[in-house]
Amino acid sequence: MLGACGSENVTTESDVTVPADAPMATDGTAANSMDASGNVMVGGAEMLPTRNIVENASNSPVHTTLVTAVKEAGLVDTLSGTGPFTVFAPVNAAFDKLPAGTVDTLLKPESKAKLGAVLTYHVVSGRMTAADLAQAITEGNGTATLTTVQGENLTARMEGTNVVLTGEGGSRAIVTQADVPQSNGVIHVIDGVLLPNA
Repeated sequence: MLGACGSENVTTESDVTVPADAPMATDGTAANSMDASGNVMVGGAEMLPTRNIVENASNSPVHTTLVTAVKEAGLVDTLSGTGPFTVFAPVNAAFDKLPAGTVDTLLKPESKAKLGAVLTYHVVSGRMTAADLAQAITEGNGTATLTTVQGENLTARMEGTNVVLTGEGGSRAIVTQADVPQSNGVIHVIDGVLLPNA
């Protein structure tokens, strides 16, 4: 279950902005694309800042595996709650990179606790924008330690213009789209699944 494991580097401000030096996608495109009304697009789908994390993720065609996992782990109500939460959201292709059978095993009822641990390892309490991440990395002399809701830490660092996250067990992911605003936090889209030690 999600608890109040925060980080001193987390801000809870309600305004979410995309800084000029926000992380870029690995193909060099801008981290955020917007539709005509100024709403952020993820996977071609409009993300509305009035919707919560689960509602927006459910609308994203590149997050169907993540949404299925959130439902199977029983985390829908929690991630639909007040928050705020910062979610590092792996795309479908990130789950596809895991060893064959991993996702199917995690989605089995007997793996619910392990699945919940994997998912909450992608969540930090509070709202942490790309600017907050960059500031924390600068203040940490090149790295920032983020305490996840699962309890273990993630390490964030810059590699060129990308924010790279590394798990305690060595898993890593790049933020490919930053600052997707939610009514109860912010999502950063990532290209890998981060695995805890536990």
